[in-house]
Amino acid sequence: MSVTTEGRGPVRSPFAVRPRIDARAGAILVLCCALWGLQQVGIKLAAQEGIPPILQAALRSVGATVLLLGWAFARGQGRALFARDGSFRAGLGLAGMFSAEFLLLYPGLQLTTASRAVVILYSAPFWVAVGVHLLVPGERLALRQVIGLLAAFAGVLCAVADGLVTGGGRLSGDLLVAAAAAAWGLTTVAMKASPRLNHLSATKLLLYQLAGSIPVLFAFAWASGELHVGAATPAAWAWLGYQTVVVAFASYLTWFWLITRYPAGRLSAYTFLSPLFGILAGVAILGEHATPGLLLALVFVAVGIRLVNGRAPVPAAAPSPRQRQI
Repeated sequence: MSVTTEGRGPVRSPFAVRPRIDARAGAILVLCCALWGLQQVGIKLAAQEGIPPILQAALRSVGATVLLLGWAFARGQGRALFARDGSFRAGLGLAGMFSAEFLLLYPGLQLTTASRAVVILYSAPFWVAVGVHLLVPGERLALRQVIGLLAAFAGVLCAVADGLVTGGGRLSGDLLVAAAAAAWGLTTVAMKASPRLNHLSATKLLLYQLAGSIPVLFAFAWASGELHVGAATPAAWAWLGYQTVVVAFASYLTWFWLITRYPAGRLSAYTFLSPLFGILAGVAILGEHATPGLLLALVFVAVGIRLVNGRAPVPAAAPSPRQRQI
């Protein structure tokens, strides 16, 4: 797979994109979805236990950046992360989108329920599907895949509809989380569509986002008066540790590794499982009530994923370099 950048000649990606999600990738995706579903509960609990939401996001980025650099240098890949490859400006843009996602998500979670937030957040695959369809050759979605996305999202709505009718969410919180979903989806599209980014390793992609978000998140935490953790309990630090080590480091690195090897639109369809895991976490930890539609939702999600992961459509002709720019 090669891409052409204006003024740089052809750049060949070191990764081959596989046309379908195999069993190993599917199992990894299900585990990641379970971890991400629990994260929304962790953010709310850490805030309740004394760590303000935006400061949580900033501290999480610091910790995950340190872990990522340590991991890369231990594998002998650290110096390669800082090699000049023409991706710096695009990487800053990626960091900006990543920062925007969490500047919207963390405050939004304080204004709505965890169940409502996790459903809205995982509308992100719609942004991914539309974006890659328009901008990434070879990843256009056929009608079957579109129907699969709709079926999966319908399943999520079935699972939480009853609870959301009487839930304690606010429209302002819902809108913030919806904007975070758009930022997340567009971040994924940028990694696939930008010729400056789509040849980078998963480690460097994640480093751009984590390290680049640190000054932005701390600046907003300072501006909002959230630079204080004096009242934080051990439980708050434990949930922050979960967000940092398990989610922001391990699961994100895994996710970006998958993006370099599998079609982004089909990967994103699996993320519809995260709201279901989030509902279960809400029931077990926050005492929220599961809806009667949960089992029906599981059926819809399973059918949707099967449709999205069907036979790949025939790739369209590659566009010009200018069309590939994002």
